[in-house]
Amino acid sequence: MGGLWGHVVHGLAFVLFGIWHLLSHMRYHFLHPKSYTSLPWFPTSKFRYLELFLIMGGSVASISLELFISPSKHQPLDPDGTIPSSHLHNFEHSNISLTFFVYALFAIILDKIQPPAQYGLTQMLGASAFGQQFLLLHLHSTDHMGVEGQYHWLLQIVILVSFFTTFLSIGYPKSFLNSFIRSLSILFQGIWLMIMGIMLWTPEYIPKGCFIKLQEGHYVVRCHDHEALERAKALVNIQFSWYLTGVTLFGLCLYLVLYKMFLGKVEYQSLTSSEDDDDIETQKRNKETFSRTKE
Repeated sequence: MGGLWGHVVHGLAFVLFGIWHLLSHMRYHFLHPKSYTSLPWFPTSKFRYLELFLIMGGSVASISLELFISPSKHQPLDPDGTIPSSHLHNFEHSNISLTFFVYALFAIILDKIQPPAQYGLTQMLGASAFGQQFLLLHLHSTDHMGVEGQYHWLLQIVILVSFFTTFLSIGYPKSFLNSFIRSLSILFQGIWLMIMGIMLWTPEYIPKGCFIKLQEGHYVVRCHDHEALERAKALVNIQFSWYLTGVTLFGLCLYLVLYKMFLGKVEYQSLTSSEDDDDIETQKRNKETFSRTKE
């Protein structure tokens, strides 16, 4: 996931899924305010598991890029079969992708089998994926110091929000606000990853008094003195504040716009499209599954 394009591509994926979840949760909430239940994933009329297969496909592509495409030898191991220090971060990034692959795979399996604890187990898998994402970044083998470290530290805060809101969905499945915040956090993860890639690996955007340096096979940002470093960190904090405000305003404005669009529609209104019929069926099934779990 290192480098400009690695961060931008991964970030774009989070942005798309964040917007998809944001729109889907709002739509469900406006159409069914009384029976609303927070869904961990959303089916489509043409292909029920499209979202989950996209997660699995993206995870496989990310793992392949980290372990087989990016390494100069197209494999990450030393001749004796051990993992070299220079490729530890590749395995760490791959493990993050693996956790999301496992989440998507078992979400499909659970939906096929429909055990009583389907809802809680699916949310648990999602929380586990975000939890491992946080731990692997927090305990990263790469020494994230200086400016890059500040970006990663702030990213970990956003990941924790995704983790806790997903975990809380198990006990509070009817909380729209919890789902709203989780969707915004996923969106913000993607935006911040893209900002990291652009700001850390584009020479024109390196803060004054700092420079890009090749260190242990990786390009890192270093500063000439402590004053330049502190200034660069402060600029990162200001960026984070700006984008957090922007994402919050975007979410609120989108909510109000969609509210106006759905204003006047009643909860049990008949929907004409096959997609809406499938969505209602899924909503009811997840509600029944959760009810059985609570019993």
